[in-house]
Amino acid sequence: MSPPVPAPRLRILLGREIAIGPGKAELLRLIEEMGSISAAAREMGMSYRRAWTLVETMNGAFREPVVEAAIGGRGGGGAQVTDFGREALNRYRAMEEKAVSSVTAEMDAFSELLDSDFAGSDE
Repeated sequence: MSPPVPAPRLRILLGREIAIGPGKAELLRLIEEMGSISAAAREMGMSYRRAWTLVETMNGAFREPVVEAAIGGRGGGGAQVTDFGREALNRYRAMEEKAVSSVTAEMDAFSELLDSDFAGSDE
């Protein structure tokens, strides 16, 4: 197995909550692609409850909902990313790209300080 590659990750904090970060952005992308919170959760290997909690956090952190869910049941259910949610996701991705590109030289130098054999946790 190859050693982990260090990478910066952008998180937008609102108070103590993360309004959006890499995981929530990926969840939004998958909800848009799949039309379902539960399918997006399965794709990410998380529980529906966890995904729903993340959606609720995002919907509360932004001025408008980023995801609208339909009530489940016979032939029902599903979710969609709102136009506002797409705009928020696109702006987050643009900031993420700028943040990563702006620290490339520093990350290369910083990587030299890290133990390439370390395969610890995500934090």
